[in-house]
Amino acid sequence: MMRFDFDNSFARELPGFCVKWAPDRVPRPQLRYLNHALAEELRLDTGQQDTATLADMLSGNRVPPGAEPIAQAYAGHQFGQFSAQLGDGRALVIGEVMDGHGKCRDIAFKGSGPTPFARNGDGKAALGPMLREALISEAMHALGIPTTRTLAVVATGETVRREKLLPGANLTRIAASHIRVGTFEYYAARGDHERVRRLADYTIARHDPGLVGQNGRYLDFLGAVIDRQAALVAQWMGVGFIHGVMNTDNMSISGETIDYGPCAFMEAYDPKAVFSSIDQHGRYAYQNQPSIAQWNLARLAESLLPLLADQEKDAVVLATDAITNFDDLYQRYWLDVMRAKLGFNGRTPSRDDEDQALIAEWLGLLQRNRVDFTLAWRHLADAAEGSLASLRNLFADRVALDGWLAKWGARCASEDNHTQSDESHSAAVTRAKTMRRSNPWLIPRNHCVEDALTAASDENDFGPFEQLLTALKHPYEADAKFVRFSNPASESFTANYCTFCGT
Repeated sequence: MMRFDFDNSFARELPGFCVKWAPDRVPRPQLRYLNHALAEELRLDTGQQDTATLADMLSGNRVPPGAEPIAQAYAGHQFGQFSAQLGDGRALVIGEVMDGHGKCRDIAFKGSGPTPFARNGDGKAALGPMLREALISEAMHALGIPTTRTLAVVATGETVRREKLLPGANLTRIAASHIRVGTFEYYAARGDHERVRRLADYTIARHDPGLVGQNGRYLDFLGAVIDRQAALVAQWMGVGFIHGVMNTDNMSISGETIDYGPCAFMEAYDPKAVFSSIDQHGRYAYQNQPSIAQWNLARLAESLLPLLADQEKDAVVLATDAITNFDDLYQRYWLDVMRAKLGFNGRTPSRDDEDQALIAEWLGLLQRNRVDFTLAWRHLADAAEGSLASLRNLFADRVALDGWLAKWGARCASEDNHTQSDESHSAAVTRAKTMRRSNPWLIPRNHCVEDALTAASDENDFGPFEQLLTALKHPYEADAKFVRFSNPASESFTANYCTFCGT
């Protein structure tokens, strides 16, 4: 049997913060995806197990020895409206393991049946959405963006009812933890300040151990969470990722991307892009993600107020200063991301205004010309080497593009002169190589994802899913074998494209 060396610190140290619960048994579990590389990272021996045994364990039919499955309690602001009682309605953390790097990781099931937090839901998951999470989460990992991971997807042999009857599945998710902003809100909303303190101390020990026992640790902890989220959202923005449902219960304290429901990658650059079927007013549009992250973090700060100072007015001042600092942190991280994409060297405060203006003009060009976000940046790397054709072919207004390229070229040249490069051609080649490490050749194109999910769910054909997943493992390396996955969708597809939460 595959062995997990479990710890169960959340259940042990925070009794009353969760409910012990067993996953539902399923009739015919069948392993549809197993992440062997991640299993090795988690020090799990899967090589000696037959697929039937693995499917039985990863479906929840056979709970691994040492596991203590729990459903965690949390609240959350969903589209701005507070729900005091949410929690894991169809998920269970079955335990924690130490990975090969000495880091604690949660192992959790998603779609394992209703819990006391299910709120009349069926507690199940459909195969398509679970395969989507596997594709997108592993793509995000390959892009270098902090994320939960997918260890396995198991078809359950049962059907679930959504818009129609769909094949059921269970996903095994790996996370640094499943503690969310909404976890703190749950106890703060009930005025249970002692449990907020206990939760904060546990979370600090797990995610910010350097703060343990320090004076002012709760304010420093808030600052650390703010910093992680600012960095994370800046990375989302750099690849055109739209989370789609940035509720406070979907914001992880660890700084990982979590809960891949109605998510998508933008193609033609549009700051107002929304692909979520439930985001009718664009609250979680691409351009709003930084401000929504700050709004969510303000809810965390409110939950921590009793821990920040003895007097509420003093705590409010401290929390407000911390939340206000998000703007500067985000702008710094975002500018770092964009400078790398433009091929500039590191942080140069004296050039901040110049570079921000250059980036704003570039993004304006992309928007007005309806240019594919990923291709534009990737072909800009070609332009760095003097090959302009692929980039110019993306633009209708080539005069405006040429004007911007002249400014960008001058900025590059000034940097090359500053570093006293001996040979301009060599500097250009180096810049292009550097840019290709920051500008992916491949993202999970929405039409490719849908084709793979449809084949698997409707036709029991997992070939397209496996091929796309293989391609997405190396997003920065152009590969002729996978060129079909690099092409944008048709405008008609994109204009009508929606993603759904899967519940």
